[in-house]
Amino acid sequence: MTRAEGKRLRAGVAFTSLWIVGLAVFTAYPVAASLFYSFCDYSILKAPVWCGLENYRQLAQDELFWKSLRNTLFYAGLSVPLGTAVALGLAVLLNCEVGGRSLFRLLFFMPSIVPVVASAMLWLWIFNGKYGLMNGFLDLFLSPFGLHGPAWLADPSWSKPALVIMSLWGTGNAVVIYLAGLQNVPAELYEAAEIDGASAWRRFIHVTLPAIAPVVAFNAIMALIGAMQLFAQAYIMSEAANGNGNASDGNPARSTLFYTIYLFSTAFQDLRMGYASAMAYVLFLITAALTWMAAQFSRGRYEDSP
Repeated sequence: MTRAEGKRLRAGVAFTSLWIVGLAVFTAYPVAASLFYSFCDYSILKAPVWCGLENYRQLAQDELFWKSLRNTLFYAGLSVPLGTAVALGLAVLLNCEVGGRSLFRLLFFMPSIVPVVASAMLWLWIFNGKYGLMNGFLDLFLSPFGLHGPAWLADPSWSKPALVIMSLWGTGNAVVIYLAGLQNVPAELYEAAEIDGASAWRRFIHVTLPAIAPVVAFNAIMALIGAMQLFAQAYIMSEAANGNGNASDGNPARSTLFYTIYLFSTAFQDLRMGYASAMAYVLFLITAALTWMAAQFSRGRYEDSP
């Protein structure tokens, strides 16, 4: 290494030193420490005691662990496909040559920048079983048949679908990414398909989707990771809607006991940090496996895209 190269190296390290220290202290160390604690009986108040795989064995027999995992997978199984379809549909509409496109793009993006707490409180009012906007709208169509809207967050059958509906409101970030992908599709492909007599639907299926397949895969994977980590919305809305003062119970009937909520209550209410660390690494492995499967599923669909 020459003197000039060494000087540039030292300068580069100096410029990145704050980031390196932050990464080591606030990311690398907590990750390594939690891995160690996952093999310990650790309650913060006492020194950790090595217990091997005992935490993981207890997880396999924990009914609440499996309940929270099922709730989370159910939510992800609904929110990810629906969110992808809604965001892509909105992006296609916003890509059309119509007046006021900039205003519509702004309106659809704005909900994604609303703070989580504010949006959760807003949707609490919308999902109110007696006075909410959602049931007020549904009753216009259901009341002639003697039916009424559900209790939503107070009903175990509707609490998770309510959170899925709420998640669709914040698809603005995905819409922007889809819109950027749509604007990069070569116009020549559409012209060739139109000359061949392809309808608008066939152009979308055989031209648009293959061209933006990498964008769809990216957004779907990011949405999957986000769905597996759902916490704030469910925690706030469950506590406020049921008035039990403890959202960690996942009321009603533990239907909103999501994985991260159970992990949070185990760590910071029960002070079982070792057990919570084991839960965190199980969540990491599940999310990594689902992400890998999604990537493998989508790889063959965009490798040959134009």
